[in-house]
Amino acid sequence: MSDLTLLIIAISLFIGTHELLSHPLRAPIVRAVGEKGFLPIYALTALGTLFWAMQLWKGIPQDRLWQAPGWLYAAALVVMLVAAILFVGSVTAPNPALMGGGAPGASGPRGVQRITRHPMMWAFALWALVHITLSADSRTIVLASGLAFLALFGSAMQDKKKRAANPDYGRHMAATSFVPFGMQLSGRSPLGTIFPGWVAVGGGLLVWAVILWGHPLVIGVPAIQGF
Repeated sequence: MSDLTLLIIAISLFIGTHELLSHPLRAPIVRAVGEKGFLPIYALTALGTLFWAMQLWKGIPQDRLWQAPGWLYAAALVVMLVAAILFVGSVTAPNPALMGGGAPGASGPRGVQRITRHPMMWAFALWALVHITLSADSRTIVLASGLAFLALFGSAMQDKKKRAANPDYGRHMAATSFVPFGMQLSGRSPLGTIFPGWVAVGGGLLVWAVILWGHPLVIGVPAIQGF
């Protein structure tokens, strides 16, 4: 069995156990061991399978299936800036779409939630898309595709679960979009609602700049290339 096949198995286990523990298995395990007992089970399972996947990724020789054109690197910088803004906005304000994120506000979605109700998950998905497109590397395609699938499929499952448990969440879904900028592009929200607020923009720019600076130091590859 090749290391790439093992990586596919590892990332599949990471996704599968995450979804099982987040949804069908969560309630029975919590009943058996309590919420405090469930959290370490969830965390250790997620970290263990992800660690295995990352170790396999490191051990697989890098290849290149295609060569991305220079303009795509420039576009990727913009996409990563959007991802950074979505991520910062998701952690600097309560988000009803997240576990423990609280109830939807009476005044409707604010900040990055007016762009998408799953800003953190879309930040991960956009990161994955950029790395799949630019790396053209089999091991990275497997790893990043798995993370993108988990982010977006998990978000859809979370919507379904929260809407069934709370009618107010259904109204929140009607006032937001799953796909980024979907409300604005469809004309259901004015274009002015695209602006996520200065905290998200300022923090996102800072995170983006740190990533550009630290990428060659941590990953060994400059983030700005291809021009």
